[in-house]
Order: sequence, then C-alpha cells, then structure tokens
Amino acid sequence: MIRVLSILISLWVFIWPQAVRAQEQPEPANAPVILVVGDSLSAEYGIRRGAGWVQWLAENKKEALGNAQVINASISGDTTAGGRSRLPALLKKHQPAVMILELGANDALRGLSLDASRDNLQSMIDSARGINAEVVLIGMQIPPNFGPDYARQFQEMFTTLAKEKDTHLVPFLFASFALQRDMYQDDGIHPAEQAQPLMAQTVWPVLQQALTDYRQRR
Repeated sequence: MIRVLSILISLWVFIWPQAVRAQEQPEPANAPVILVVGDSLSAEYGIRRGAGWVQWLAENKKEALGNAQVINASISGDTTAGGRSRLPALLKKHQPAVMILELGANDALRGLSLDASRDNLQSMIDSARGINAEVVLIGMQIPPNFGPDYARQFQEMFTTLAKEKDTHLVPFLFASFALQRDMYQDDGIHPAEQAQPLMAQTVWPVLQQALTDYRQRR
C-alpha cells in the first residue's frame, strides 16, 4: 500500500507541472489574430476596463471567432500619424489575419490636413496588405460646426479609401446611436459604456466577412 501511494504521488508530482504549463501556453502560432489599431473610441476611454466594444466582441462572438485571438492595440489620443509610426512593430509582432483600423477622429478634432490623414491611412492599409491581412476600415463623422466642407471631406475620406484599396468598410462606428445624447459620456464625444455593445454589433458583420475571406484564402 505504501509503495502504491508512493508511485501515485510520484506520478502526480510529474503530471501537475505539465498540466500547469499546458494551461499557461498561448494560443497556437497558427491561430488567426484580429488586431485592432485605434484611438480612445476603441481603448475603453472613460469606462470600466473590459467593457469596451473590442472586448465585447471577443467575449460575445467567441464561438463565431473560433480560435481567432483579438488583440487591442488602441491608444487614447492617437492620430493616423501615430498609428502609422507604430504599425510596423505591431504587424511584425502579431502577424494579424485581420487588421481593424479605427483612426482619424483625433486628426479631425485637431483640424489636421485630411491629405496627410488619408496618406497615413493608405500607408497602414498597404502595410497590412503586405503581410496578406484583411483590412476593416472604420469610418467616422464629425459635427458640421467644424465646417461643412471639412466634415464632408472627412466622411468621404473613408469611403473613398475603402473603394480604392478594396478594403472592408464600417461606414460609421456610431451609426446606431449617433443622435442619442444618453449614449455619450459627459464630454459629448466618447461613447458611454451602454453604447459599446452597439458599436460592436455595428462592426461585427463586416469583421465576420473579413474573417471568412481570410479563411477562404488559406
């Protein structure tokens, strides 16, 4: 009996570390990565950690995502220039199957050149395409008080780019609640926590198609 217990204990001592290490191992290297490159609209600004639309997608569309990993590389305050400068390292590290590109709002709020914004977005799309990633471009709109011409050109920048570069497009991230004041935080700019699922549901059909396209190419 003592000998049997000794053998069982020895086996447990051997097996337990193996089990722990298996749980700690990351997803397989060939698991597709969905990389989100955005600004405060995707970086959970002003809301609870884990309550943003990106995390909502990762948790609520887990079955449809399969083994795909969702990595949120969004930074509050980021511009298209900032995203362009940090994208090469992100692409090298994560090798995404799909890149969700949500940048440009801060460019508009600062009145930056739309030509420069367009050039930055185009460069990022080309870089992602260079590693055979599908691209989901997320469009935004700004109030007309920035000037009707500037607001129109800003909105058209996304649709034109998507058409020219043949990317997947979410025309307007706030489409389902844009005029509902209670869906925004006190600043009137950033979506509140209750708006996050609506944003995710706006993105999801387009992301799902991008994932399908990626898997069909493999």
